[in-house]
Amino acid sequence: MTLTLAPGPRNLITDIAGLRVGHAHDALLRSGVTVLLGEQGLRAGVHVMGGAPGTRETESLAPDRLVQEVDALVLSGGSAFGLDAASGVMAGLRTLGRGFEVRGLRVPIVPAAILFDLANGGDKDWEKNPYSALGARALDAAGVDFALGSHGAGFGATTARLKGGIGSASWVLGSGVTVGALVAVNPVGCVTMGQGPEFWAAPFEQGREFGGLGTGQAGAVPLTKLSREATTLAIVATDAALDQAQLTRIAVAAHDGIARAIVPAHTLFDGDIVFAVSTGEGQPVAALDLLEIGHAAATCLARAIARAVYEAESHPGDLLPSWASLYHSE
Repeated sequence: MTLTLAPGPRNLITDIAGLRVGHAHDALLRSGVTVLLGEQGLRAGVHVMGGAPGTRETESLAPDRLVQEVDALVLSGGSAFGLDAASGVMAGLRTLGRGFEVRGLRVPIVPAAILFDLANGGDKDWEKNPYSALGARALDAAGVDFALGSHGAGFGATTARLKGGIGSASWVLGSGVTVGALVAVNPVGCVTMGQGPEFWAAPFEQGREFGGLGTGQAGAVPLTKLSREATTLAIVATDAALDQAQLTRIAVAAHDGIARAIVPAHTLFDGDIVFAVSTGEGQPVAALDLLEIGHAAATCLARAIARAVYEAESHPGDLLPSWASLYHSE
């Protein structure tokens, strides 16, 4: 079987019809929030492989749970404080009449995951937790076009030796199915090889989406980030009609994309998590089709991780350089 893949027109997760993404950040806080939502509820699954996750409502995504759809997914900085971003998103969705119906009331279902960016040099001496307001702003900003790099949940993100960020990418399969990825990159490990500009994800690059550098030679990997200061948060999506059990399997497969783009990955100190969502209707797909979608999700996620670092921008007070500041002129 040959898997035929090409990027979608935006090369973003929003190449899947009906999906929107919104960012909000606070430059002084040096942190932010990213929200993904659909025009309607989204079937979703999740899989955690990191040793230090921080999550909200992920248990509800198991195939045997009552609630079968989510209204939005939230990726946030702020460590455990950032879980409050989902409250702001819930409030906004409630005003829109979105949510799981219970006795005539609507309860928005908004799973969330957080990364640690508290020690990145920003002003974290707040009197009131700022993340609920950031979540509300990110929801209001949601659209089909959105920025990559130093935006949203990736605004204060870092890797072992470079700034992290928000990344996204898409594939259109030969069958016509679209697969996309959205990721906030903040790992213990490195996204580039050795001391050079080459990305671990280089074998999967399309065009020059992260520099057109090809493959390079691997070197030693610095482990300069401390424990509990890392995590890669990802969402993969498709317009194929997948149920929650199949989406859980896609989330498992997509973790390979993290391992292909970050070295080391899934460490005890990372909270690596992948959500998988479907907008498709109809009968669940066959096993071979699920294999193709899982492979596409993994490679798409690897590309999105490299794009996050490639697009990151330098700001005054940064503790680490951006990829562009070191290599963009090469």
